[in-house]
Amino acid sequence: MRKPLLLLALTVLPAQEPLPAPQDLGQVKERLAGIQSALKAVDQQMEALKKRRKGVLVELQGISLQADRVRAQAEQARLKRDQARLEVAAITQRKEETAREIQQRREELRREVRWMQALGPLGDLGLATAFGSFEQYLSQGRYVAYLRNQQRRRLDRIQRLQTDLARREAEIQEAVARLAREEEEAHRLQASLKLNEERLEGFLDGLKQDESRQKSVQAELAEEALQLERMLNQLLSKPRPDAFEPGLAFAGLRGELPQPTPGTLAQAFGEHLHPKFHTRTMQSGLLIAATAGAPVAAVADGKVVFADIYQSFGPMVILDHGGGWFSLYTHLRGVGAAKGQVLKQGEPVGTVGVTVDGPRLGFEIRHLTQPQDPNKWLKTRYR
Repeated sequence: MRKPLLLLALTVLPAQEPLPAPQDLGQVKERLAGIQSALKAVDQQMEALKKRRKGVLVELQGISLQADRVRAQAEQARLKRDQARLEVAAITQRKEETAREIQQRREELRREVRWMQALGPLGDLGLATAFGSFEQYLSQGRYVAYLRNQQRRRLDRIQRLQTDLARREAEIQEAVARLAREEEEAHRLQASLKLNEERLEGFLDGLKQDESRQKSVQAELAEEALQLERMLNQLLSKPRPDAFEPGLAFAGLRGELPQPTPGTLAQAFGEHLHPKFHTRTMQSGLLIAATAGAPVAAVADGKVVFADIYQSFGPMVILDHGGGWFSLYTHLRGVGAAKGQVLKQGEPVGTVGVTVDGPRLGFEIRHLTQPQDPNKWLKTRYR
């Protein structure tokens, strides 16, 4: 019986250096939306974990998920801090622009007041003696009235700007206070993340030294592989009036399939000794090192017969290609297709998730329940 390699789909955020600080609020909001989606995926996996039988794998996955959840929260806090910083900068800029406009309006008003003062105590009546005709007097009088109206408007505008300036000052104070809170929360979560990662590393180190627990891991992996084979057998044995009928037989696509996602070969098909756990396992497909969150696409037309979290495989999608052929996509960040959905080659099934070994995609091809070497089916092999 072929057993899957011990790899846990731990969600979304790899243990790596934080991304560069975003330059505008739009980028922050986009990243925050991604983090919120990530946290939702973690919570779903943690909820699914509660329903599984206790064992070493479940314990390890629980510790890993908790570390990943704190990692996501730390990144969320960092982004909120960046958001507060950008808001402080934006409000400060608007405040400075308002102050400059107030200064400009005041200068314009001063010039006009000085000109009006030059008319003397009689105001525009004093202009009558300065012109040779009544028409000139009326024309200049209308200009003086226009200036007075402009003065009133400028005074109103200055008053509104001063009110706006006071509001900006209050907004800055509020944003600075929020920034201080976000800074504190980011530091707290970063410390919590360090503790969770140390706990995970300690568990893995202990597992490497404990032969009995290694045997438990192997037994649990074997049980999971058996359950997966049973599920595929059930899919094959059920009468399916709506069974998928491909336009081109999958068996004829050997050596012509596209890669499900760009990446490099982390583990090939076949037997391996896991470097961390010293457990000998049979890799029933390929393990692909890829970019976390990268799109994963269907390698051929097929119907989604499974799209859910599945034990230590994490979020998993199974496509039925007809004729007893299946492709499996495991360790996804999240499921991007629905059960019963018919996908064309190249359409998304999900995105690359993160395991204890980093961002990985598990990719299998099976005929009936028998695993095949996926590299032999790909037009461009993983190396």
